[in-house]
Amino acid sequence: MITEGQVILFRFPQTDQTEAKLRPALVLNQLPGPYNDWLICMISSQLHQAIPDFDEVLTSRDSDFEESGLKSASVIRISRLAVVDSYILCLSRIRRKLASWIEGTELTVR
Repeated sequence: MITEGQVILFRFPQTDQTEAKLRPALVLNQLPGPYNDWLICMISSQLHQAIPDFDEVLTSRDSDFEESGLKSASVIRISRLAVVDSYILCLSRIRRKLASWIEGTELTVR
């Protein structure tokens, strides 16, 4: 099940159309209408890319950092959005669970 606030892994498209990289993304909201599309926001560990007074930086000092599942301080890039079908999000969640199982780590996916 997809929920707002969930951190997922997604092959986020590059603005120059080069190959997309697998990155964490924040699920923001389901879009209105007959389709099961969701608005997501890219997350990056490149803190220098944060746009002051716009993007959100999340560090280990923040109360919700551990719950996010992120491994290092990150910037939630509000300027980098994408719309994706829920099928893609579910597939990303399944791949993440499988990768964690293979690595031998426990992972709680919301």
